[in-house]
Amino acid sequence: MIVRRQLGAIAVFAALLVALPACGSSSSSEGGDNAVTLYSGRIGPIINPAIKQYEDASGVEVRTRFGDSPSLAATLIEEGDNSPADMFFAQDAGSLDAVEKQDLLLELPADILEMVPEQYRSATGRWVGVTGRSRIIAYGEKVRASELPDSPLDLTDEKWEGRVGWAPTNASLQGYITALRLVEGEEVAKQWLEGMVANDVQVYDSNVPVRDAIAKGEIDLGLINHYYVAEAAAEDRDYPVKAHFPPDDLGSLINVAGVGVLASTGDDRELALDFVRQMLSRETQTYFADSSKEYPLASGVKAPPELVPLADIPAPRVDLAKLGDLQGTLKLMRDTGAL
Repeated sequence: MIVRRQLGAIAVFAALLVALPACGSSSSSEGGDNAVTLYSGRIGPIINPAIKQYEDASGVEVRTRFGDSPSLAATLIEEGDNSPADMFFAQDAGSLDAVEKQDLLLELPADILEMVPEQYRSATGRWVGVTGRSRIIAYGEKVRASELPDSPLDLTDEKWEGRVGWAPTNASLQGYITALRLVEGEEVAKQWLEGMVANDVQVYDSNVPVRDAIAKGEIDLGLINHYYVAEAAAEDRDYPVKAHFPPDDLGSLINVAGVGVLASTGDDRELALDFVRQMLSRETQTYFADSSKEYPLASGVKAPPELVPLADIPAPRVDLAKLGDLQGTLKLMRDTGAL
């Protein structure tokens, strides 16, 4: 049985967590000596071992508030300069961009920015990507490699009717649609969404069920991220789902999970900056790569050998710092019946 990514992350760092207390509460907002507050769009089983690495190295307590990234971004915007947060770790670049546009993030120092390639960080230096993920078309045993489409936009063809799955509430799919709107225009994105709905795309509540439905033969293709296939293959090399990196129409878009420091941080600024440095350290980058099969983004840290090299993915160059219009994407998805 394939273990979900949350459990996989726990297993990789089980030894790290032995005899250590749990990370901060899910909603703590109180200040305190030698403590910082993190708003995290990454779930606890993924981020907590990385938080422990920072706490162990620094002696600083991290008080963590968890939630989905767009909601936390909205909360930060509402709180403004009165937010108790010192750092924001988002699951997607769009959420960071939304907060940055409100001038709520601190410009990061050069030593941090230089650790991450330019295309994976804010153009104004106010956040950095920590890990990367590529969009893919996952496919099962009933599909020959020669049949695979070069673009997600081709999935509106009648031959794929009822054979494709997606998770419309997932932030990564929404990020892809936001990028499609940005690069190809509103009308192209609208026509694609309408075409997918008309072609009876199968709806799932998250990416793991999409992947597993392919494995069971319920559907033939799915729009998910690369690591869902990589994790399954790491546990069972005969798992009957493979990854296709489509070369056209942003099909292999690489988005990032990243972190920024709140401009209102005040006395905890240096502690918060050290947290960012820890997230980009070789130790923590290796943890993310090994536990969840994401791409490490800090220069000099290698991805797991079982992953397609980042440089070999036919990824489009999209300014990730311009993917903050989530509300426009959600409206379009609702208007077309995709959500």
